[in-house]
Amino acid sequence: MASQPYTPKPVTDIFTPGDTDINRRECRRVVPMRVLALGLGRTGTASLRTALKELGFDDCYHMMSASVENPPDCLMWSDALAAKYDGQGTFGREQWDQLFGHCQAICDWPCVAFAKELIEAYPEAKVLLTTRDVDSWHASTMKTVHWRATEPELRLAAKFDWAASMYQPMLSKFWTSFWQGDFEKNGKRRFAEYYAEVRSLVPAENLLEYKMGEGWQPLCDFLEVPVPEGGKKFPRTNDTDGFVDRCRRRNRMQMLNVVFRATVVGGSFAAIVFGATLSYRRFFGGRGRA
Repeated sequence: MASQPYTPKPVTDIFTPGDTDINRRECRRVVPMRVLALGLGRTGTASLRTALKELGFDDCYHMMSASVENPPDCLMWSDALAAKYDGQGTFGREQWDQLFGHCQAICDWPCVAFAKELIEAYPEAKVLLTTRDVDSWHASTMKTVHWRATEPELRLAAKFDWAASMYQPMLSKFWTSFWQGDFEKNGKRRFAEYYAEVRSLVPAENLLEYKMGEGWQPLCDFLEVPVPEGGKKFPRTNDTDGFVDRCRRRNRMQMLNVVFRATVVGGSFAAIVFGATLSYRRFFGGRGRA
């Protein structure tokens, strides 16, 4: 399948003003990659992203980088997924540098689908593994990301909206491929296999396994940076309870973009037809009466 081309954000997308439209295929690395946080999503990766940025590892890539911050990133993720799972094209260090050359750290999915590739691409980076109890992780993921990857409203938005048309196919491909076609059935087994694989790829001195609640100290010691001053609390973001509401609100805003674009385009077309009709009548009608 041919790589999907980049297209600029429509000027009519006024209900999602925060979305940027950077074409990462034209980017290059501008900061060193220092941290690969390869714990699966729903193990505290959003909180970890905030913490890493607080510690100076800016920017830190996360699924939010592609889903709501710069949707065209999804085009390169789709290329990476096609190369890995379908054998279509190649995706190596050059492409990773294009995709997140502005980042000193990465975390969350879909990065985790490429743990081996990223460890090989950035051998100098330290590796973090956030983890949690597998049963609570599976239950949390079922109610959040699994729901998002399979919900019909997002599929509908993807048929018409600029951002959703890039995000939904990428998310669906990642979710189906990484969990071997069935997250509900294979999720817990793949969880264990994944963590075992990462542990086997990284020397013990370059790996920190971390659970939310352990605070700044072990993280800062491993990354060799000072603990934030003033008793600053470790961040806690992206709680499960608000996930679905945020996603549904995003869907609504995207569909409002679609409606507004249709109104503008339809109104402009109607104005053109109306003007042409008046001109025709004025010219040919006048000649007929002469």
